[in-house]
Amino acid sequence: MSRADPYAALADPTRRAILDLLRDQPGANAGEIAARFPRISRPAVSKHLRVLRDANLVTAAEQGREWRYQLDPQPLADIYFGWLQSFAPMWEESLGQLKRRVEEKPHGRRRGHA
Repeated sequence: MSRADPYAALADPTRRAILDLLRDQPGANAGEIAARFPRISRPAVSKHLRVLRDANLVTAAEQGREWRYQLDPQPLADIYFGWLQSFAPMWEESLGQLKRRVEEKPHGRRRGHA
């Protein structure tokens, strides 16, 4: 992974979950974040945080003896507007097709009716 590749950083589900956590709980420290992921070690959480920082998805500020982490939404906005948004017409078409199917009247007789 290149040092500042947000796509590669987002590829990991644990890192996405950390971003979700920081979206909902800005300013969490590493211990608070690690406590939300009991299945992985604290050093592993720290490595995930480092990857997110290197990709500029998370910022860290020293506060006393702790580091507080915050989500930086700008790289996510860049991903959305620079790439993901180009898929929106496909999503809209799929939703339109689903809506048409749901609204179609059933053809033929219903079961149980003569």
